[in-house]
Amino acid sequence: MNFVEPIRDKSMVHDIAEYLKFKNERNYIMWMMGVYSGLRISDILRLKIKEVKDRNGINIREMKTGKQRTFEINPVLKKALAEYCEGKDPDDYLIKSRQNYNRPITRSMAYKILQAAAERFGIESMGTHTMRKTFGFHFYMQYKDVVALQKIFNHADQSYTLRYIGIEQQTINEKIKQFKI
Repeated sequence: MNFVEPIRDKSMVHDIAEYLKFKNERNYIMWMMGVYSGLRISDILRLKIKEVKDRNGINIREMKTGKQRTFEINPVLKKALAEYCEGKDPDDYLIKSRQNYNRPITRSMAYKILQAAAERFGIESMGTHTMRKTFGFHFYMQYKDVVALQKIFNHADQSYTLRYIGIEQQTINEKIKQFKI
């Protein structure tokens, strides 16, 4: 598996969102769920319309950790979800496959969707974790609260959280650039 980085440029995050919305609204919602919730793709793909429509928060049991996670839906995401969910069957999957009756797209299809966006925008390493890492990076840059982010991600260690969102490497790179003898 390739190591992916967060998308650090806010305008690039928005450009990808607009591109995906233009291409396919379902893919746009997948992107918005990832960058505004910090959920893993495995958890996003399991969500149904009824779990997000007209809700203020989401309550899930994380697939990877088995831990319960409850969180508020960001207002930007809530607006996008309201538009997307309008008129859809509450029992349908949020990120529904066009090929299988009421099944979500596969993780590999999610990866292909993101790869197409990466190619369009010249991004070298983008995968399904890019969305989660992008959320984490921008959350950290806005609040500088590694403890809250660690809890959101259910990470056991703060240093892992910082490394996960690429902060450690970014800090090292900045220091190397400024280093003088």
